[in-house]
Amino acid sequence: MKKTSLFSLAVSTLLAVAVLAGCGTGSQPGAQPAGEQPAGQASSGGKKTLIMATSADYKPYEFHDLSSGQDEIVGFDIDIAKHIGKELGFEVQVVDMNFDGLIPALQSKRADFVMAGMSPTPERQKNVDFSVIYYDAKNSIVAKKESKLTKPEQLADKKVAVQTGSIQEEAAKELAKTIQGLEIVSLNKTGEIIEEVKTGRVDAAILEDTVAKGYIDANPGLQFTTMPEAEKNGSAVAFPKGSPYVEDFNKVLKQMQENGEMDKLIKKWFGQ
Repeated sequence: MKKTSLFSLAVSTLLAVAVLAGCGTGSQPGAQPAGEQPAGQASSGGKKTLIMATSADYKPYEFHDLSSGQDEIVGFDIDIAKHIGKELGFEVQVVDMNFDGLIPALQSKRADFVMAGMSPTPERQKNVDFSVIYYDAKNSIVAKKESKLTKPEQLADKKVAVQTGSIQEEAAKELAKTIQGLEIVSLNKTGEIIEEVKTGRVDAAILEDTVAKGYIDANPGLQFTTMPEAEKNGSAVAFPKGSPYVEDFNKVLKQMQENGEMDKLIKKWFGQ
């Protein structure tokens, strides 16, 4: 019994040493302290991988492309993220989810950053940090051509679809304060919203103009009209509060705006 106990003690000691050796940080140049990059992880090639959460139903910002025979998420935001990753030396892993789950994903540290045509509203800024704005856009009313719904005041007593958690939902709620009978229908996916308009289950929708244009091109029976707004709906990158990446992302975004790279991507995806 004594020999067995001594042997067990020796094995336990060796295991403890091995575990401690395996817990070494093995830090590399540029690596952040543990805990500051909750979702990021090392890739097989040695590069760090950051998790980008998005809602890939928002063409041309991010959407599923099946043209190659494979399901690939592509778009304006994806190209920007990949360029930033190239400049800062990390890989990007894109995770698709509902739009209203993006900020919770940052808060629970299941993602390192979010790019989804997201605007840095005061309400969102209470929960996450944002980069500089990298693209400006406006809201628009989408409806059937024969409906002749082109102005906010014409939405009285109408059903209006918006994406859950979006600034368009907020805009609809503001309109409902002054436009009598405006009924808001909140849905998760932009494709669902367009389908509701096409089938007549809602009278109209409020979407970002660049996104609306893509759907109108594919659905000639619909039209969109840009809404007059006091403030622009700029898109920015969202991060968990206190993220160490905000400053580095801002530097690259500003470089892209100055060296023409951002204009190239805007022309590629928006035709502007």
